[in-house]
Amino acid sequence: MVKIRQAIVVEGKYDKNTLRQLVDAPIFTTDGFGVMHDKKLLAFLRQVAEKRGLIILTDSDGAGFVIRSYLKGALPKQGVLHAYVPDLYGKEKRKAVPGREGKLGVEGMPPEILLQALKNAGAQIEGQQPEQRRESITKQDLYAVGLSGTAHSSQRRQALLAKLCLPEHMSSNALLEALNVMYDKQEFLELMEEEHD
Repeated sequence: MVKIRQAIVVEGKYDKNTLRQLVDAPIFTTDGFGVMHDKKLLAFLRQVAEKRGLIILTDSDGAGFVIRSYLKGALPKQGVLHAYVPDLYGKEKRKAVPGREGKLGVEGMPPEILLQALKNAGAQIEGQQPEQRRESITKQDLYAVGLSGTAHSSQRRQALLAKLCLPEHMSSNALLEALNVMYDKQEFLELMEEEHD
């Protein structure tokens, strides 16, 4: 069991049950879209983000991104991290049929993928030293390598998302956040050079 300093917020109770088996951390649920109508829950999550830190871990489907986007706008930027699970297709064991988009949610992800997603987000894991601050990737860097602002940038972003096993619904801003968690500027530029070779 991995002990994490920050709290984690997921969509529902099955996601919470899955994570409970992997991490020792406070885990809260949004009750799906319920958080959008629950001012007390939102106020509580704000407090958690400010005092302890909060990792948002939603499914990679469209609904998960709507919830993540809402939380991103409603919670303070400081103290909130975003963990992303990849687009894996299949169905959870408890379900008779796959979800509408056919993707596994947090509850269906293999344990190693969930732990890696939390690490990639910057979770503070007990017993591990936090990484030193690295030079950040900027929007200008995305433009310079053709991931934004060009005729084919959308296709290039989709190809990069697929290569990095990131969800297809990520906006260019979300991609930028994810890249800054996973790479420093030099590593990112080297990765993009490999793409063009």
